[in-house]
Amino acid sequence: MFEMNQEIGMLALNLDMIQFLAFATVILLIGQFLRKRISVLEKYCIPAPVIGGLLFAILALVLRQTGVLAFVFNNTLQSVLMTAFFTTVGFTASFRVLKKGGVKVFTFLAVAVVLVVIQNVLGVSLAKVFGLNELIGLATGSTPMTGGHGTSGAFAPLFEDRGAIGAMSVAMAAATFGLVMGSMIGGPIAKRLIEKHKLEPDAGANIKNTEMADYPQMHEDPEFESTPLEEQLIPATITSATIQIILAMGIGTVISAFIGQFMTFPSYIGAMFAAAIMRNISDIKKTWKTPEVEIEMIGGIALSLFLSMALSSLRLWELAELAVPMVVMLVAQTTLMALFAYFVTFNIMGRDFNAAVIAGGHCGFGMGATPNAIANMQAITGRFGPSPVAFFILPLVGSLFIDFFNAAIITTFMNFFG
Repeated sequence: MFEMNQEIGMLALNLDMIQFLAFATVILLIGQFLRKRISVLEKYCIPAPVIGGLLFAILALVLRQTGVLAFVFNNTLQSVLMTAFFTTVGFTASFRVLKKGGVKVFTFLAVAVVLVVIQNVLGVSLAKVFGLNELIGLATGSTPMTGGHGTSGAFAPLFEDRGAIGAMSVAMAAATFGLVMGSMIGGPIAKRLIEKHKLEPDAGANIKNTEMADYPQMHEDPEFESTPLEEQLIPATITSATIQIILAMGIGTVISAFIGQFMTFPSYIGAMFAAAIMRNISDIKKTWKTPEVEIEMIGGIALSLFLSMALSSLRLWELAELAVPMVVMLVAQTTLMALFAYFVTFNIMGRDFNAAVIAGGHCGFGMGATPNAIANMQAITGRFGPSPVAFFILPLVGSLFIDFFNAAIITTFMNFFG
């Protein structure tokens, strides 16, 4: 395990893929431990693998820079876990659910897609101003902002393969920055809109609809919803979920191989498409059931381990020369998000109370993740009143559909500039 690495000229700890998986699990547990005990981490919805992974990455940086020890990881399983997670995302892409959401769901999805494009245009433009590789600009655009840590971990290696040195570290740092800033600016923006326009909740809105338990659920079987969790998670259903995920991953390799003849894109895209096709066939034909709870659970495990591995292997020493440009880019992205939510999201979504709540929530997932958006909206509605419409529209778009469009747009930018 310990041997002298001639390439870097110091003692190195080498972990094979199984050892690295176990190591990443320990990092995840440390992150969970710290998140429970440090309230600010819980407040800003910082994921446990991000906490543990970044702490280790900083420790690895110190050890490497002082010449004490370097770490060399076999990250073969990292890509498997990444594909497994995004496959589970594909299973949530039910067009029947999207259709039931109505016109406003499509409207907000269009707004979110426009933001994705502008985030990438801004990132690439600033990269050119600083004389950097345009793909570094993408690493501060919608990849970490709308996409978060998961999308960053998927696309950043492709950016680095095309010459964008340090893209992984930039993207992960940007994603963490976005989680915090998205949570900080959402509330004040919504408050300003509500007070300026003297907005009030819809008459008859039920306050209980703003509670976490009443977020839009993708499970449409009332009998299933009333079943205790321990009875939902039966072995046969978990087995079915696992089989469907593996089949989608396998079919996805064929789809990826075909599309790969025409463009470069992350390996998980094929699996996402395969899962989405399987889900919608299931909805239409009802030949088999898509076990959503179990698929989501497996996806959560895969994502946590994938992020622990990705963040643990960050090469933070590559950030040194990118520090100033990155700060400018991230401040610019924060300003963009604030202005977009205030002037675009609010106006297009109807200029009413619900639109103001959605604007505040958009800051959360436009710079971080859907849980941050929900936390923003909870804080807003807790003070000004309920908004069931906002709590239906935003999680539907943020949790289910934006990842597809974001991946497609990032891929287009990457192939154009890469």
